[in-house]
Amino acid sequence: MQEPEFSARGVEINRWLRSLTRAGEVRIEDGRLALLTSYGSEIDSAPVTAVRAGRPWFAGPDEAVATVNGTRYRLTLHKNGRDGGTADPGEPRDPEKSEESGRFLAALKRAAGRR
Repeated sequence: MQEPEFSARGVEINRWLRSLTRAGEVRIEDGRLALLTSYGSEIDSAPVTAVRAGRPWFAGPDEAVATVNGTRYRLTLHKNGRDGGTADPGEPRDPEKSEESGRFLAALKRAAGRR
């Protein structure tokens, strides 16, 4: 069995104001993007060529927005799972935190054959 092209656990998945899971998984495998709950149940999935994703100006450095099957999801990807609330909100944002959402967007483009 081959490894997924991208996999991130501990992802907070929201359908805008409604939280679907606080510890889900985003997976790109065999040309499909899958959003999963912490129990492994599928929230939504689609071929990567049909998914639109990006990082809007209003999103934090560890957030991305993905449109899957016409539904917009806000994904909060943490570098090593959830930060456990240890980050101080008064601290300046760490540029390392944007690495995971950037990896997700790059993997999605690679899987879709876009450059």
